[in-house]
Amino acid sequence: MHNFSEYVELINENLFKYLPKSEGLQKTLADAMKYTLLAGGKRIRPVLTLAFCEACGGDLNNALPFACAIEMIHSYSLIHDDLPCMDNDDLRRGIPSNHVKFGEATALLAGDALLTRAFEIILCNETTNLVGAKITIDAASCLARNIGFYGMIGGQVADLENSEKNVNCSKLNEIHNLKTGALIVAASKIGCIAANASKVQIEAAAEYAESIGLAFQIMDDVLDGDSKDKKIEKRKLSYASILETRKSKEIVKKLTQEAIKSLNVFGDNRNFFENLAWQLSKRDK
Repeated sequence: MHNFSEYVELINENLFKYLPKSEGLQKTLADAMKYTLLAGGKRIRPVLTLAFCEACGGDLNNALPFACAIEMIHSYSLIHDDLPCMDNDDLRRGIPSNHVKFGEATALLAGDALLTRAFEIILCNETTNLVGAKITIDAASCLARNIGFYGMIGGQVADLENSEKNVNCSKLNEIHNLKTGALIVAASKIGCIAANASKVQIEAAAEYAESIGLAFQIMDDVLDGDSKDKKIEKRKLSYASILETRKSKEIVKKLTQEAIKSLNVFGDNRNFFENLAWQLSKRDK
């Protein structure tokens, strides 16, 4: 298998391929899409797509359209999360948020355009000819469900509705599993789907992704809570507001161990995912 940085390089190269050109009447829209999509980021979700495809014996070229589409979905969600009507964040990855740079209306539409462009990539003739109709349909269906009403968007609404309420860890886990975890699960499952993997492998990838997805969000909460320069305008629904840092990190460790237990079906390829899980659990940014 490739290493993490090699996967990231492949993803970054292909994102350029799938982006529209900055020209014509849509130039500003294309610029706004690129601004967030190419502003860096960990690329964890598309890396999981490529890595699970390779771990299941698939061709990386078959997974690349899906990986790029997933990163576009992630970028769209970040643009919308930062909007004044949502989290109202002026900064993203150390630079002005999309709506600060381009205005609220253009940012909203840039997010919409990234969302629709993602499905255009998945469903285009080039992708279908590459992987076949069944894999294309299965991947698109998996992604749509995990980012929609029963996934990321549903979790975002639940997060907004409960931001001023006292919730327990069980309720918070449910929200995080939708808001953050669902796209990570989709990315992992789609990597397996691209490789025409077995049902057992797909289910194992989903179990792994669900555990690291929740652990990832808890660590985000811990790091946000520990940040002394974080501007907080309203009560944020997070583990930092419910549990002390030590207890939150214990939960992250337990979730990481649970994720690793699900990897046996991947044989020696499990090492990549095991190392990634531990690295994510110990990150400091």
